[in-house]
Amino acid sequence: MFLDLTEEQKLIQDTARDFAKAELEPMAAELDQSDDRTPLMINLKKLAELGFMGLNVKEQYGGTEAGVVAFSVAITEIARACASTAVTLSVNNMVCEVIQAVGNEEQKMAYIPKICSGEYAAGGFGLTESGAGSDPSGMSTQAVKDGDDYILNGSKIFITSAPYAGVFVVWAVTDKDAPKGKGISCFLIEGGTPGLIIGKEEHKMGQHASATNELIFDNCRVPASAMMGRLNDGFRIAVAELTGGRIGIGSLALGVGLAAMDCATRYSTERVQFGQKISNFQALQWMMADGYTELEASRLLLMSAAWRKENGKGFAKEASMAKLFATESANRACYSAMQMLGGYGYTRDYPIERYTRDARITSIYEGTSEIQRLIIAREILRNLT
Repeated sequence: MFLDLTEEQKLIQDTARDFAKAELEPMAAELDQSDDRTPLMINLKKLAELGFMGLNVKEQYGGTEAGVVAFSVAITEIARACASTAVTLSVNNMVCEVIQAVGNEEQKMAYIPKICSGEYAAGGFGLTESGAGSDPSGMSTQAVKDGDDYILNGSKIFITSAPYAGVFVVWAVTDKDAPKGKGISCFLIEGGTPGLIIGKEEHKMGQHASATNELIFDNCRVPASAMMGRLNDGFRIAVAELTGGRIGIGSLALGVGLAAMDCATRYSTERVQFGQKISNFQALQWMMADGYTELEASRLLLMSAAWRKENGKGFAKEASMAKLFATESANRACYSAMQMLGGYGYTRDYPIERYTRDARITSIYEGTSEIQRLIIAREILRNLT
């Protein structure tokens, strides 16, 4: 594996970094405290115009076709400024990729270009339910065949970008008598479809600027042509896409962790105690050394997983390793950064408290750290000879 970025990947990284510093960083704290989604929507449109909504999507569907490594480094740079924008970017790319992977040509042409261009502010990923989180095969939302249509009833929770998503990828049980996980199908449902109700918004600890809502299906009728992939094959699709999504969330966590350590390290060179800069104290130097070392290891794990996916190699274990280590490292980095700032780190005068809140969810969504450990162990045991 060649660890250096290509010229195209460097260009994407630089473009993402410049955009984040110029457009996102100045307003990130304000967005965190505001209920107004307008600035976020404007930034999402700008990111779409830069080609960031379909980084691993073919050009014929409006994508950039830059690959998974480029996607990872872009998410990291955006997250260094605003995790809420980064998570929307990650989910949008994931929605585009699942449609590209299993949709028919008509579905691909109908929806992917609209997300990539920014005509749709976002795409939604409707998998999690109140009784089906770490175990999505236990979902209860049903889709019942009715002539040439399917009628959906049930609900989904924790859906990123739900209020402004133009299309949702939704999973529902189509054969309730099938073995667990075998009777689930995948549907494309446009925002505004009768019977599709955007439910309550969650009041979260962090990533405030990103809307997270319940989805309710109340006799939501969609044509049979809305099904994506084969009947009762949806669970396999979900598992495959969650694997790729872990690279996005790991990259997001890396960006937040780096932002926290950068902020704290700069502060340490300015703060004076006991007659000298606190950066001279070994205790803080060790925090810096440990934090940056773990984050660099996270970057290498993410690059490995991204490279394997981009080159068509198995990457389930590597993606889980990268997601597990990057998200746990980011949380440790944020807590170390807060300790380095002392009482100031606990206030809104500095962004550390926001980074800490934003980082916490990364070890929960797209599969908890505990689930990642199960996946890693399962893959290790499977490959024993």
